[in-house]
Amino acid sequence: MATFVLVPGAWKGSWSYEAVVPLLERAGHAVHALTLTGLRPDDDNATAATANLDTHANDVLRVLDRAHITSATLVGHSYAGMVISAAADRADGRISRLVHLDAYVPRDGESCWSSTNQHFREVFAAGAAATGYAVSPPDGGDPRRRPHPLASFLQTIRLTGRVAQVPRREFVYCSGWEDRTPFAELRTRLQADPEWRVHNLPTGHDAMHEAPEAVAALLLGE
Repeated sequence: MATFVLVPGAWKGSWSYEAVVPLLERAGHAVHALTLTGLRPDDDNATAATANLDTHANDVLRVLDRAHITSATLVGHSYAGMVISAAADRADGRISRLVHLDAYVPRDGESCWSSTNQHFREVFAAGAAATGYAVSPPDGGDPRRRPHPLASFLQTIRLTGRVAQVPRREFVYCSGWEDRTPFAELRTRLQADPEWRVHNLPTGHDAMHEAPEAVAALLLGE
């Protein structure tokens, strides 16, 4: 039995994996889907204003601690690639697999802001204009989305190299939004790295909703 810890991307909560969780559980695995600090329905403005990448990495580490998890598969969508990288680097060997689901794969000193493309930097800047500390979600999409802490996009990640010791590291490239994806160059970089396994899904960015069966099959190794 595997233990999956599912981390949502920007503006989203645990509900973003709602179609995938039962498929993994039905296969006999333990699943923990997170909502990150600052994005929970009862979080106040101060919580959203002070949450950053370290806060979100600690959210993941608390799940490992509370559930006594010693061999986790961390799955991070989009922004959460930053989160699972930071968490894995600090998890003292408790991570057996990383899956970056159309997600950033940062190197030491990078941030979500520095890793993304100009389109999304403009989205972040425009979304933060109202408050200066939280980025409103882009128009359209699921109404459950919430403003995302700006500091988590801006904070640079500090990696010691321990994340590179995770035995299995995978990147999933969603090819159905080629006009806006910030991950094309990342895919090329990882395809050339023998320590990474790169998958392709012919979906848009929100693969968990567009093709939950395909995402679950990939996570289950089918």
